[in-house]
Amino acid sequence: MFMFVPRTLTRALMMLAMLGALSAKAGEPINGFVFTTDLLPKGKYEVEQWLTWRAHKATGEFDVLEGRTEFEYGVSDRFQLSGYINYEWAKAYHDNVIDGSTLPPGTLANLDVGPDEHLNTTRFSGVSLEGIYRILSPYTDPVGLALYFEPTIGPQDRELQARLIVQKNFLDDRLITAFNATISEQWRYIPGDPGADPGTDNSVRHWDKGADVDFGISASYRFARGWSAGLELQNEREFAGLNPFDSGQHTSIGYYFGPTIHYAGEHFFATATYLDQLPWARDYANPPPGFVVDGRSYAGDFERFRVSDLPRGHHLLLLVEGEPPALSPPS
Repeated sequence: MFMFVPRTLTRALMMLAMLGALSAKAGEPINGFVFTTDLLPKGKYEVEQWLTWRAHKATGEFDVLEGRTEFEYGVSDRFQLSGYINYEWAKAYHDNVIDGSTLPPGTLANLDVGPDEHLNTTRFSGVSLEGIYRILSPYTDPVGLALYFEPTIGPQDRELQARLIVQKNFLDDRLITAFNATISEQWRYIPGDPGADPGTDNSVRHWDKGADVDFGISASYRFARGWSAGLELQNEREFAGLNPFDSGQHTSIGYYFGPTIHYAGEHFFATATYLDQLPWARDYANPPPGFVVDGRSYAGDFERFRVSDLPRGHHLLLLVEGEPPALSPPS
């Protein structure tokens, strides 16, 4: 079951992307996690298929396959609008490093999972709307600058995300560097805490509020026709409540680093990224060592690997493009 579900889902999503793909030459992501300011031209549209496999805790079992089917449209040469359908498959068992219980991933915190329960589920997690507006282009201005906004709504999950994107090109655009600063606010409808005082909000199902502040940097070099390779670094900071500027609400921090490779053909392009958590994590919400083992955090939203090796699992970004079919003129 472990291998059958991801492989079957992967093939189905690849077929869906190929069937729905339409032409575009700009806007193809060269990184797995860090965004650039490149957008689709006005009037162009395409379908992109994202798969992220997050795996491995310090104890027990933990695997999550997150899928996002994206429909992009270039409203203008400066503004791109996208819609997402989000879904995921998760398996977890005794992965809580603090007490050995079963801890669902943060995206499925709404599930009421027993401490000795085997979690194995596939869920529709919501829909998203994404808008990116490019203020400056790295090809005509000293730097590229864009603003990104994405609301997400699901059955028991809400999120608002804003992102600042900066891009700088070197060596006749063969070397592309980018920086992202992202703020996210999340609402998750989670079960009550059995240890909470009866009658309080935390003792029953309630909307748990949290915020993330993430920083990402990347560098990608085009070393051959159609091929680019680079590195990405991600810093993720989590907060209790919706105020990411309140240091007293800081709950955890983690870092991820790894290589990325990108290929672009005439009608197909793909990007794959491997990220490994660096041993610099901190847990501010629990007494030491909390969720930190060997310097790495294994809280609900953190894992050891985010990898692009599909036979092993983890993170794959598939993007497919092709010329739209010719239409006969009206009679």
